[in-house]
Amino acid sequence: MFRRRQKSEDAVEQLADDAISADETPDDVEGSADSESENQTDLDPADRVGLPPAPRPDGPWDMSELENPEEGRVDLGGLLVPGVEGMELRVEVAGDAIVAATLVLGNSAIQLQAFAAPKSEGIWGEVRDEIATGITQQGGLVEEEEGPLGWHLRAQVPVQLPDGTQGVQLVRFVGCDGPRWFLRGVISGQAAVQPEMAGVLEQVFQQTVVVRGETPMAPRDPIVLKLPEDAQMVADGGVTETEGSRFGGAALDPFARGPEITEVH
Repeated sequence: MFRRRQKSEDAVEQLADDAISADETPDDVEGSADSESENQTDLDPADRVGLPPAPRPDGPWDMSELENPEEGRVDLGGLLVPGVEGMELRVEVAGDAIVAATLVLGNSAIQLQAFAAPKSEGIWGEVRDEIATGITQQGGLVEEEEGPLGWHLRAQVPVQLPDGTQGVQLVRFVGCDGPRWFLRGVISGQAAVQPEMAGVLEQVFQQTVVVRGETPMAPRDPIVLKLPEDAQMVADGGVTETEGSRFGGAALDPFARGPEITEVH
């Protein structure tokens, strides 16, 4: 069952939007970028710009890399999301487009959003730096760590609580560069602070399949999603949509009720 969700404007959402909206060069016009990336071998390893995507031996996967990518996954068009027993799957709406999916499991959640990326350069290093800078500028705390999903950010983001007071939202930003796409995950709830609770959501991230398609897209444009064919949308009275960022402004508060489908396997 789906309900329309209003696009919130909280601090975490704005930081993620800002980090994803840096450049707009179409990925089918990249001759110069490819040439530059071939000359990156002498760069300092700390330089995150223009580096090729890291290996993905355990996923996330491109559609072309699996024999049966739809098996055991919910088809959202641009993403094939693995089903987990007892999960709720909510889609995030920006304008008329579905741009992200949030899987909620108990008191934890992971939001998934895919973007177009250059052919031969990864953007996760740059995006990670941009997110960290935005959080610290707003008075938050960020720690960069390496874990099962590679380098990620563990952050305390200043937010306004429902009662009007100021608090912090604890989140983890994870990401992966694939062939002409970038997948971002935002882990929140208990899984953001308790590593033992994060295992299932980390596996969801790794087992997600990105369907980039062949249509030319500018790097960092969101890969648009769709509802499953058998989904039913139920209007949520009194809630209206607001216009989203062209770079995929999807709300990052996974506990606000939105368009959702409950999958039990």
